[in-house]
Amino acid sequence: MSKLDKEKVLSEFSQAYKAANGKAPKIEESPGWYSVDGSKNMRLAKLAEWTEELLGGAAEPASAAKPAAKAKKAAPKASPKAAMKVKSKAKGGLSAKEQWQQYLVSQAGASKAPRGF
Repeated sequence: MSKLDKEKVLSEFSQAYKAANGKAPKIEESPGWYSVDGSKNMRLAKLAEWTEELLGGAAEPASAAKPAAKAKKAAPKASPKAAMKVKSKAKGGLSAKEQWQQYLVSQAGASKAPRGF
């Protein structure tokens, strides 16, 4: 992790914030933490990241990313149980015992079948 120059990061952030929002930020400083315009406290590294977002024009895509995140949540997820469904022997599938043996073999590490297998 690199050392950040406090004055440099704060001045760059102030300039980028002013360019993006049209007003200078009010930065409150407490030991190791910074609060911008009364928002949550954040570390200097987070301010440096925010500066990059402001300079890169990523402030607008960040707001566009929120609906994308909501769309991601709405997408159906495949449940792990669905992947572990056992087919009955009558249909030519694996029994639960056989499937468990295959699962243990596929796992990397010291997995082994119980004594009854």
